[in-house]
Amino acid sequence: MSYADLTTRADLPRLCFLSYRQIREFAMPVVAEYTGRAHIEVVDGTFGGALDIARDRLSRGLVDAFVSAGSNASILRAGLQAPVATIQLGGFDILQALIKARRIANRVGVVMYGRTIPELDAVKDLLNIEIVQHAYQTPDDARQRFEQLRRDNFQVIVGSSLVVELAEQAGLHGLLAYSLASVRKGFEDAIELARVARLEAGRYEQLNGVLHSLQDAVLAVDRDHRIIAVNPPMQRLLAVNDEDVTGQPLDQLRPELTLRTTLDTGQQESAGLQRFGGRDWIVNRTAIRERGAIVGAALTLYDAGRIHEADTSLRVQQRRRQNTAKYRFDELIGQSPGFLRAVQAARRYAQTDLTVLIAGESGVGKELFAQAIHNDSRRADRPFIAVNCASFAESLLESELFGYEEGAFTGSRRGGKRGLFEAAHTGTIFLDEIGDMPLPLQSRLLRVLQEREITRVGATAAIPVDVRIIVATHQPLRDMIEQRRFRQDLYYRINTLRLEVPALRERPDDIGPLLHTLVARCLSRLGAMPTGDIVELVAPWLPRLRQYPWPGNVRELENMSERMAVFLSQYDGPEDIDYDALRHDCPELFEGTQTLANDAGHGSLRARAVQALEACGGRRQQAARRLGISRSTLWRWMNED
Repeated sequence: MSYADLTTRADLPRLCFLSYRQIREFAMPVVAEYTGRAHIEVVDGTFGGALDIARDRLSRGLVDAFVSAGSNASILRAGLQAPVATIQLGGFDILQALIKARRIANRVGVVMYGRTIPELDAVKDLLNIEIVQHAYQTPDDARQRFEQLRRDNFQVIVGSSLVVELAEQAGLHGLLAYSLASVRKGFEDAIELARVARLEAGRYEQLNGVLHSLQDAVLAVDRDHRIIAVNPPMQRLLAVNDEDVTGQPLDQLRPELTLRTTLDTGQQESAGLQRFGGRDWIVNRTAIRERGAIVGAALTLYDAGRIHEADTSLRVQQRRRQNTAKYRFDELIGQSPGFLRAVQAARRYAQTDLTVLIAGESGVGKELFAQAIHNDSRRADRPFIAVNCASFAESLLESELFGYEEGAFTGSRRGGKRGLFEAAHTGTIFLDEIGDMPLPLQSRLLRVLQEREITRVGATAAIPVDVRIIVATHQPLRDMIEQRRFRQDLYYRINTLRLEVPALRERPDDIGPLLHTLVARCLSRLGAMPTGDIVELVAPWLPRLRQYPWPGNVRELENMSERMAVFLSQYDGPEDIDYDALRHDCPELFEGTQTLANDAGHGSLRARAVQALEACGGRRQQAARRLGISRSTLWRWMNED
């Protein structure tokens, strides 16, 4: 046999077929059939000795699953923590045995382990045969039932291996009540049980592997509170470095670490404080569940001195989770025609995998549109990675985008590093300020767009990537092409789908809704929301906000909203607000001559309401939106004296 054959056979499941002689001899043709699918050890086992034989095989690690029938199978299942496949007795098996028995005699005794079979009463009439059946629980019980049938002059006995053996010893006809089909089914079940057992063993090895890699002290117990896994730090704490504590009850070993309550209630204990081994520990107790049922519990002891390191790791993890898109289309605020056109176009683009060029001034929300496109696409549950091309030096940007091999340059990380294109694989990468990308990198980006593959710095092999690319710029790329600052071929590659996001000054009707949302959000964070409606609170400032040119667009509005929220947080109610005092916090809004106090007088409010209604053709909802107030406030302004 070749080494390859030995290796292949070593991977086969290991079965132990433990049975009486009669069923063993009967099943040998089936055993031969399964030679290529399993290692099968055939062992004669009697009612009393089967369990000892099985335990011996288990202790030596020689078996994955057992196959047996009748009483032996019941004993093995009750006495072993191991998978046992039972050769089941089917109705067709009994029928076949009775047909054979009918050829010998018209009176047949049936003696089976466990219970009698009521269905035989119907079969005996069909076969025109007398059937008397008994069930047994122990070998002595089986002998008594057999002797009773023999005294009643039954010449043919159908039953289990034990009963057939008794019949043969008495010179009677003994017929085994099993078929080769039922034996095959038993072996198929055993192979599946062995497969599952190996998976479970693999999971257990994985658990131990994970525990041994942890620096914190961890142990796990089963449902009976016996230790099933313990890692080296916990072994040192338990002072059992060289002792195998697996299988020992935790209560007996270290009662102060008990997991009884966790096993009984399933409740998790997090960040508890426990004194153990002369030191203070932070302790977690957690239930282990399978399919909802509690099958064990785990205990973890954290060294308080490592909390700082854990906090650092947590912040690193939070940083990694930033590679997701937060914003969706329904979170983009605005009803102006230009803004709605941009949203409609972006929704269409989201249904494709084509490259999108988002154009617009700084601060208009280009990344928000990129995130919304990603979240509305088929890649929504995949990574979204944003990188600002203007914030890196050329050499650093190259290694960030494409990654590098070990030794690619001085100071490179051991083992190399994957780049952002690889990190965004199957997802979306957003390249902001694409106009600031150096020309050499523009060539590399063009190759990514053409070939859908990247090459790490210092490497020669290309790596395929499945990534959607969205780029953004506030610069006039066509002018940059003429100035040879941007590649023309790259421009035509990234300009597949173009999205123009309007500036805030081009959508004055959206300033009010944006302001209301932003101010309310900041006041909520400050925990200082004054009484009154946000729309009414900021209404006196809205005319100036609508007239302001907003060179920083929505980003500038966000900053100004923060200042307004902080300003409002000092007042208890709307009647206390000194609106003109905002000029010290937002001087850019007050570059006129008129004060807000004069501008917001009663007569002025009514005049502004009338003016807005006239401009909107008498439509109150549109007039209120134009003024940045609610319809009820508009009604109140109209009725001011």
